[in-house]
Amino acid sequence: MTSAKKILLPTIAVAILSVVSLYVAWLKSPVNGQNVSVSPDQNTSPTPKATENVKPKSMSDAQTPMQAALETAAIENARLRYNLEWVFGGKAQRGWYLYVPLIQHTIATERDAETPEFALALACWQQQSGLSPTGTLESETLYQMIKWWQSRRIGNRVYPAPDELLTAPIADFYDPTREVDLLKVEREAYAAYKRMVAEAARDLSLNLKTNGAGELSSEEKYLKIISAFRSREYQEKLRRESPKSGRAGLATNSPHFTGRALDIYVGGEPVETIDYNRAIQVQTPVYKWLVKNAERFGFYPYYYETCHWEYVPENLKSSTLPVR
Repeated sequence: MTSAKKILLPTIAVAILSVVSLYVAWLKSPVNGQNVSVSPDQNTSPTPKATENVKPKSMSDAQTPMQAALETAAIENARLRYNLEWVFGGKAQRGWYLYVPLIQHTIATERDAETPEFALALACWQQQSGLSPTGTLESETLYQMIKWWQSRRIGNRVYPAPDELLTAPIADFYDPTREVDLLKVEREAYAAYKRMVAEAARDLSLNLKTNGAGELSSEEKYLKIISAFRSREYQEKLRRESPKSGRAGLATNSPHFTGRALDIYVGGEPVETIDYNRAIQVQTPVYKWLVKNAERFGFYPYYYETCHWEYVPENLKSSTLPVR
């Protein structure tokens, strides 16, 4: 079986590569009026940012040999979605089903992960990322995506100056009994958060409860802040209380130290990272909305912790992508 795969995968890659090359040329043609060829940012990740704008053509335009190759890749993705073995934070992980919304956003498709259209979008992303364009999301591709996602997070985790923090109203927090000392947020991050929530509140498809001013009502829990600024002392207290959380759960050098990292309620148990809970969270309309829209306000996800979003406005300033 292993030998057969070694023969089959290069064959699939060659078939898909020829079509991907034609497809990229189609995108660049004057008739279509667009050009997605952008050099990668050497200071962050080898993954080209422009690939997030790649839009696969309809499968009805595909030639039969390519479609057969993509259907084979789709079958493999259906298996890997729940069975790919990989490691994060010293812990064994299985499958990438918990990251499907992030993956779809990264490769710019809304098609299901088990479809040929998803495989084509993935193959385009793989090619522009320097990977073999097999259209299958195996461990090398997943790690490349993780590297890209992680590159957009807060780098410098220094304390903000006292005048850079404000005490946000308790109405903005998930827990109405939260202590005053735990309501601090970095000023610019808080302003961006309020703009983001205001836009989400206007999206009727989310069915959020609002007050007369267009803000989330006190009864609404979605998009409320669970946690923002944390002191090092408070973080260490949390680590002592959850000794088995590990670095994947509670970092020793937390981005929360900056006041620009917000845990935002997206459903389920607020900050629980067990797979069962994250599987609930990634399917909520609010989470999917954040995946598609948060970066317009300068917020980027920590892929492993579904509720965790970090304000990194410099990404917007340096990005070659248009603001969506």
